[in-house]
Order: sequence, then structure tokens, then C-alpha cells
Amino acid sequence: MRTTFLPFSKPNIVERDIQAVTEVLRSGWITTGPVTAQFEQAVQEYCGAQNALAVCSATGAMHLMLRALGIGPGDEVITPSLTWVSTVNLIVLAGAKPVFADIDRHTLMIDRNTVEPLITRRTKLIIPVHYAGAALDMDPLTELAIQHDIALVEDAAHAIGTQYKQRLVGSTGTTIFSFHPIKNITTGEGGLVTTEDGHLLERLRRLKFHGLGVDAFDRSIQGRSPQAEVLEPGFKYNLTDLAAALGLSQLGRIETLIEKRTELAEHYLKLLSDVPQVTPLGLPDYPMRHAWHLFIVRLNLENTGLDRLSFMEALKRRNIGTGIHFKAVHQQKYYRDSMANLSSRLPNTEWNSERIVSLPLFPDMRLEDVETVVQSIKEVLR
Repeated sequence: MRTTFLPFSKPNIVERDIQAVTEVLRSGWITTGPVTAQFEQAVQEYCGAQNALAVCSATGAMHLMLRALGIGPGDEVITPSLTWVSTVNLIVLAGAKPVFADIDRHTLMIDRNTVEPLITRRTKLIIPVHYAGAALDMDPLTELAIQHDIALVEDAAHAIGTQYKQRLVGSTGTTIFSFHPIKNITTGEGGLVTTEDGHLLERLRRLKFHGLGVDAFDRSIQGRSPQAEVLEPGFKYNLTDLAAALGLSQLGRIETLIEKRTELAEHYLKLLSDVPQVTPLGLPDYPMRHAWHLFIVRLNLENTGLDRLSFMEALKRRNIGTGIHFKAVHQQKYYRDSMANLSSRLPNTEWNSERIVSLPLFPDMRLEDVETVVQSIKEVLR
């Protein structure tokens, strides 16, 4: 048994990251400034996007997006229930109605076939979710959204560095990324929008900083004009240079980080192939590159003799951390109490919500750590 605790995730922080943040601290400009602008440019170039806008979190980005798109009372937004609850919270807080599409049983992602029957005249937005580092099948969904004149915003909180059909997620359309500490690169807390829509970008830029007609940092004048006018009521969701410096440093080695995650994930897949009580997520059958943000398995409750909580606690006693990503939103207390029973049309969502477990996966792990995790799983199940 391990003598030290292995968390399910841990940010990869190296001396270069620390030095980058230290340089900002010494510069005298630590809030939104030139480094944030550099970070936006770097992500834009990495993804091959037309525009990029950094904000304080992916949740903040989604809030701004719903506001910029005019989502409000009477509108419907189609999204999966197996996602982080922030998206659905924001839809509800906007006065709109979340409409849940069921997921593929093995990839945990929605597709055109599950979305199309849910479209009504009230549908104003579709928010598909790239899951665990895999890319969902965007082309059919994009065609569907265009056909019905519905906005489409990709939730790529799990998918920085993910490729779909030889192009990086975020290169086309409108996409939201997260840089939370467990993500493939981090800014501590942070998010970013890429978009092809220049008008949408300018609206988001205004809304993220009090509704001012200029950003917190205007690249042309190296600061903010003291004569800036409020064009509409806005928020304060800007990213700081302290955070951007960390993200900029991490982005410089993102491919190396993904390679290490891939090596670990492939080792898991090999070792778990003879453990029938747990089943890893399935891989999509269309061309894509997995960024391996998370390594998720489904626990075979019928054959293990353990419920999920007991399984996770048994691993914890062996100094192995786990997580759940995620409990379905419609099974959370507030939504159970406020929404009609959805079980009949979300069977794949509910089946996975009861069984998924995230195993440790982060770049500082060794292959020996994967072997220890799998051996511990076997011991627990035995």
C-alpha cells in the first residue's frame, strides 16, 4: 500500500512558472495588462482562432456569453445534464429554461441525434460539452444549429489541446475554456473565449469590464483611457496579469503535458483491460486527439459487491484519491425539487451519473503510480 497520498489531480508547477509570476509581481502592474494581452494572443495562435478574450473563470465567461446573446425569460437552452452545475445555474439565473439532452452511454457526450428532437421555437442556444479531454462530434451539431438559426457555444472546459478532425478545439465557432488548477494548463483560476464573431467579441469585452467602451488594458495606449464611457451595465470578470503569466508559461509546454497525460492514460487502459468490474469511457469513432484531462471509469455496481462511495473510500484508505465528474445536474437537490422527473428520457445520463469515478491523472505521476492505482482497485474489488 502507498505510504503517501496520491491525489486525483495536481497542477504541474515548475520553476519557470514561478519565475513568470515573480516577474509580474516585480513589474508594478499586476492586474489586467500587457501579460494578459500576450496570453490572449498566445492562446489565439495556439488554437488557430480568430479572436480570444481572457476572463476570471469559465463560469464568468458563460455568464457573459448568455448576457451577450440575449438569453432570458421564455428562452430554452439545450445542454447535457452530466456537466458541471455552473452552466445550468447560469441558464436558470438568466430566467431561461435548461433542456437536457441525453448523452452517449460510452463517451458521455451529446450529439445531433439527441439534440434535434428537443428543438422548439423557443430554443435560442445549444451548449455541447467536450468531455474529459475528448472532442464531441461538432460538425453535425454545427449544421443543425445553422439550419435552425440557433446560437452554438462549445463548453471546452475539459478540452484545451483537444483536436477534432485535425483542428484544435477553439479554432472555429465560439468556445469557452477553463484554466482551473485541475485543467491541462492553469492560471490558478481563469477562463477564455475564442470566437469567429467579432461583434460578439466586442460585446463580451465590454461586459467583462463594467460595460466600458475600452478594455481594462487597451493595447494601443498601454493602459485604460481615463475618458472611457460606460456603454451598457457590465461586470468585473477580467483576468489579472498574475494569473495570465502562469497560463502563458504553462501554454509553452502544453504539448509535453498532453503527451505525458496520454502515456499515463494508455497505461491505465492496458492494465484495466482485465478488470471487468470497471469500464473506462469509450473513445469516439471519428478522428480526434484526446487531451486526457480526466481518466474516468464506470463502476459495475452489479458485480462489485460495493457501492461507489464504499469503493472510493476503500481507495482513499489506500492513499489514492478519486473524484466524481459529475453528478447529473437534474439529480442535484435544487433541480430535483424544481424540475419535473426526467429519468424516462435521460437513461444514459443517469446510468453514468451513478457509476463514474475519476482516477488519478496528472503529469507529475509516474507509470508506477498507475500500476499502484490499478493494483489497489483489484484488491478493493477482490
